[in-house]
Amino acid sequence: MQLDNYLEQFIDFALKEDIGDGDHTSLATIPNDITGKVQLIVKQEGILAGSSIAFRVFQKLDPTVEITQHIADGSPIKPGETAFVVKGKILQLLQAERLVLNIMQRMSGVASETNKYVRKLEGLNTKVLDTRKTTPGMRLLDKLAVKTGGGENHRIGLYDMILIKDNHIDFAGGIEKSIKLVKSYLKEKKKTLKIEIEARSIDDIKKILDIGGIDRILLDNFTVQQTRQAVELIERKVESESSGNINLENIRDYAECGVDYISVGALTHQIKSLDLSLKALDF
Repeated sequence: MQLDNYLEQFIDFALKEDIGDGDHTSLATIPNDITGKVQLIVKQEGILAGSSIAFRVFQKLDPTVEITQHIADGSPIKPGETAFVVKGKILQLLQAERLVLNIMQRMSGVASETNKYVRKLEGLNTKVLDTRKTTPGMRLLDKLAVKTGGGENHRIGLYDMILIKDNHIDFAGGIEKSIKLVKSYLKEKKKTLKIEIEARSIDDIKKILDIGGIDRILLDNFTVQQTRQAVELIERKVESESSGNINLENIRDYAECGVDYISVGALTHQIKSLDLSLKALDF
């Protein structure tokens, strides 16, 4: 899905969800033709994300808005700082307020959490990946926030990469059969997608390497010791990825085993939104 088309649809839906048949409080109290300014105030330390999306929300409601950005997405922020100032019609600024904050607070929370994991791996070659454990309807925003925080994106959805997981293997009838079926399917559909397959044991890794034709092996719920053994066995023949029960306390231990990637669901499904506030300026 193209980002521009997605954002257009997402913003349209989100505004309709929030405004409905009218922002009656603002319509009752604010003349339609007066202008004013609002500022985004930082109230919690973290990484800023989502400004570019917020600006599109403001511009959707009022194409004449004037935006002054003081802090760029991806930058560290601390309480008391002003990230940006927006000047425009007050009625539309108020209609944008909640959606802008919802987007930016969540995206900044994801970026901040991602950055914590990324900093744990400083000096190593291992990359931090996100997962599909995202908020329905906001996946591309979650994925963008991960990138803003210094992480990398795994597949976007079920359509852009093959990932043969444990259930696929069991339902298909085993590792060899599932790989064979995937290769046959891709050939028939004339698709060139990367193939990743989950391994649940060292024996699984041996079978996968013997069969060949895959791009990455997912080491699911391996211990650090098992991961080290797996990486030695794989010997860079294919990419390696660790996942499952990995957190801030143990991620570097796994990375030091030499895995290429570590995927962490907590980047997007166990985060706290960052505290930001949109306040009137010069009223």
